[in-house]
Amino acid sequence: MIIIGAGFSGMGLAIHLQKSGIRDFAILEKADEVGGTWRENHYPGAECDIASALYSYSFEHNADWQYKWAEQPQIFDYLKGTAKKYNLYEHIHFATEVASAIYDEQGKCWRLRSVDGEEWCCQFLVAAVGQLHHPFTPEIPGQSEFKGAQFHSARWQHDVDLSNKHVAVVGNAASALQFIPQIAPEAAKLTVFQRGANWVIPKLDRPYAAWEQWLSARVPLVASYYRFSIWLRNELLIYPIMQGRRLHCRIGLWMHRRYINKHIGDPVLRAKLTPDYPMGAKRILVSDDYYAAMARSNVELEVDGIAQVTERGITTTDGRDIPADVIIYGTGFKTNPFLAPMDIRGVEGRHLRDAWRSGAQAYLGMMTSGFPNLFVLYGPNTNLGHNSIVIMAESQARYICEAITALGRDGYSAIEVKAEAEQEYNSEMQRRLAKMAWNAIEASWYKDGNKITNNWPGSTYEYIRRTRRLKWKDYQLT
Repeated sequence: MIIIGAGFSGMGLAIHLQKSGIRDFAILEKADEVGGTWRENHYPGAECDIASALYSYSFEHNADWQYKWAEQPQIFDYLKGTAKKYNLYEHIHFATEVASAIYDEQGKCWRLRSVDGEEWCCQFLVAAVGQLHHPFTPEIPGQSEFKGAQFHSARWQHDVDLSNKHVAVVGNAASALQFIPQIAPEAAKLTVFQRGANWVIPKLDRPYAAWEQWLSARVPLVASYYRFSIWLRNELLIYPIMQGRRLHCRIGLWMHRRYINKHIGDPVLRAKLTPDYPMGAKRILVSDDYYAAMARSNVELEVDGIAQVTERGITTTDGRDIPADVIIYGTGFKTNPFLAPMDIRGVEGRHLRDAWRSGAQAYLGMMTSGFPNLFVLYGPNTNLGHNSIVIMAESQARYICEAITALGRDGYSAIEVKAEAEQEYNSEMQRRLAKMAWNAIEASWYKDGNKITNNWPGSTYEYIRRTRRLKWKDYQLT
């Protein structure tokens, strides 16, 4: 088996393989270290928006989290420590970016080629490249003319001094919400260009007390109960907002209004920072310091569009020139097409991008008809808006381990989801997704055109249940 990617999902699968007695696998990683998104995103203030006790492996408890919501350096260290503990480094080939994967029907194997020309062959192929690893920087006229530094938050240039500078931030979502409070006190002037407001509720973060860390390390039952309580709260309180449940939405709106009213006294600014779409239609953001930062005297919010970038700043669509020494793009990631830019071809040379031309889809988010022995982790319709993605990744890892163990035991060499099973499953997904809050807006990173291709419409409990056992009738075995 070959796993492409050494982030949370790829590492988790590798460890589950070992626990299942499978040690014949390799991990191909394009970078020089494990960590995935937590290696790539090291901007000031980068941290998880899911509590650390749940945003971690269920089998690898960490009693040393410093904060309830861990910061990037500690999550990165956790992943490196886990890789070392389970001897994953001996399986990883770093600086190896896969360019193509072509299925050999006669040999019933996948033939891979890296961008450097290395070739690999494997029976099972798992793409664990994630959804948030290709930074999206909008093309704006005049960008090449700008005289100062400009960079995406996922490619943060730590050598650029922001002190006493006029800084422009383009974008105002999850990443920007975290780094704006960190750089606002440093900059002479910070101008935030916002295309749309976000629903923000308080995080209520705090450091763990020494006695809490001691208890977590020495009483496993307490740690397990705490993790379970976080999961249950997200399932019972946040997930219903995604469903548009009236009571839960009202509670969420009350939390938002109470929070924004506490920190934003200016009614005009408050109105600009209040979304005009239903709560849950985009990811609900959590922060304890965002609104306080936006209320600073040296921070200005711009809601007019950007017409162009000039040598010395940005010109708005209404003709105003905003001076800037540095431009930072907090504009998210290219989430579609999935698995890009790899060239993946299955039976009869069919391109995966052609199979997904009308929007990516996969049975349980993992398998697509016509591509035997190819599994995708964190694939189509497995993203969450309410809980820890690690739960989904571990469910998928267990599912894959069960599949390949059964194939080996029963003398089969290939598994492929039936086209009718895949279509039936994805028709169900789209029917349910049409009723979710995400469908209330025309455009978001959850969508490819009018089709929601990223998010899972159910609870994590449902996904755990549906991936607990394989439905062999849905597969073709050879």
